[in-house]
Amino acid sequence: LVIGLWLWLARGQKVVPGRRQFLGEQIYNLLRNLIARDVIGHDYRRFLPFLVALFSFILVNNLFGQFFLFMFPTFSKIGFPYGLALMTFVMYNVAGISKYGLFNYLKRMTLPEGVPWPLWPLIIPLEFISNFIARPITLALRLFANLFAGHLVIMVFVVGGGLLLESGIAFYAVAGGVSLIFSFAIFALELLVGALQAYIFTVLSAQYISSAIAEE
Repeated sequence: LVIGLWLWLARGQKVVPGRRQFLGEQIYNLLRNLIARDVIGHDYRRFLPFLVALFSFILVNNLFGQFFLFMFPTFSKIGFPYGLALMTFVMYNVAGISKYGLFNYLKRMTLPEGVPWPLWPLIIPLEFISNFIARPITLALRLFANLFAGHLVIMVFVVGGGLLLESGIAFYAVAGGVSLIFSFAIFALELLVGALQAYIFTVLSAQYISSAIAEE
């Protein structure tokens, strides 16, 4: 679906873009300019395909949680976010190692410049945990928790509202109707959350790549 989407957006491009081409160009410009170029810097072109694929894959899968034929947000299953976080983890570490070498890269990532040597036993483990353990775990959990919690809230409003409507008690039936109507607002919020989480995951991935290859 992701490949088909981009092939459809890129098909038959013209100097004066139509609505379809305009939509594709705006999405691509958002990812290229506001994420890849602004966050990574002058080396951004090497990582742009990864970031575009990452954002597109997350966004399309998040939309699966909104359509009645599926109603299943992929990333509410923790294995999927961990898989993407692992890809980002490999990407930024390989980028840093290829630029600085293994030992120099580990030194740069665990020992910031200017730290007095008496603090090294404290700073080095903290930096190692932060850069090599906490980053991929929190990256995955953030995406998982938002999608899981959002879909759980929708289920509570829809299933609870249905049960209240079937209760046979007038007050409960009214509350059930309000609950079902309010679930549509939650659906709209989930559309925003799905797009926002795709953007946040991609921005953080670009930030981790940037920190791995930065000169300073």
